[in-house]
Amino acid sequence: MRLVQIRGDQGRQVVAADEGGAFVVTGVASVRVLAGRAIAAGQSLAAAVEAAGRGAAVDLAAAASEGRLLAPIDHDDPAHLILSGTGLTHLGSAEGRDKMHRAAAEAAHQTDSMRMFLEGVEGGKPAAGTAGQQPEWFYKGDGSQLVGPGEALSMPGFAKDGGEEPELAGIYLIGPDGTPHRIGIALANEFSDHVTERHNYLWLAHSKLRQAALGPEILTGTPPADVRGTSRIRRDGETVWEKPFLSGEANMSHTLANLEHHHFKYDLFRRPGDIHVHFFGTATLSFSDGFTTQEGDVFEIEAAPFALPLANPLARAAGGEGGTGVKVL
Repeated sequence: MRLVQIRGDQGRQVVAADEGGAFVVTGVASVRVLAGRAIAAGQSLAAAVEAAGRGAAVDLAAAASEGRLLAPIDHDDPAHLILSGTGLTHLGSAEGRDKMHRAAAEAAHQTDSMRMFLEGVEGGKPAAGTAGQQPEWFYKGDGSQLVGPGEALSMPGFAKDGGEEPELAGIYLIGPDGTPHRIGIALANEFSDHVTERHNYLWLAHSKLRQAALGPEILTGTPPADVRGTSRIRRDGETVWEKPFLSGEANMSHTLANLEHHHFKYDLFRRPGDIHVHFFGTATLSFSDGFTTQEGDVFEIEAAPFALPLANPLARAAGGEGGTGVKVL
């Protein structure tokens, strides 16, 4: 089952899609509310949808063409939605990163990126019930940084680059007792400043403080082990860069359970009522191929079993590296 949020005549609506088609979930204001109901009732999301009731049929392709698709998750208070992620988690992901950082290391030594990747290969898929090697982790911001389908991904005025990162993201709601509940996974563009990161690996934290986009669908249930898609960039209607990408545990050096453990092991990430969007990493970047993006470029990401693609134009916010105007009290 896939969950989608759309803009309807009476405001936001939740849509569920299965083999029988797509329909409005009646009496539910958001996916977050639906997930909260499922947690409270001790039932699955599918059961919560049936309990809420099936409403009118929805043509999701038409909703997409009309620009009515919304981000599939949100929070009434954006401060209670946390964007974070992991890196060097995919087979092949170290190659591009290693190129980026090797110039800063002696040729006879491994870069920190390669060391972290190899440690993940060795210990990222532990036996069930045990903790494996922890991954790279980063913070991207709160819900104010979340962008929906079709909306612009806007880099700050001082940014050196705005680059795509096609990947999967886990969507979670923290239950009343502090237990994280995975609602599902979504197609995502994690969007980073790779020029800033390349300058100095210690600037990775700066490079990740950017917006991120989610595809319109949350895929519920057990995630597929092998996800294969395409990431492309269009400029003036023409495809100027395109490459396939792989995700899912079959193509990763970590299990999702291990990545989830090392995120939610921190008490501050188990605050009841919070939403977490956790990006699982990628191995495919146009930046690694030497491609330079421009304002107005459109990032497109598609992958089965997601039925709807994710597309976002690149923009730059006004302003530059000026002072913040901090006042001394």
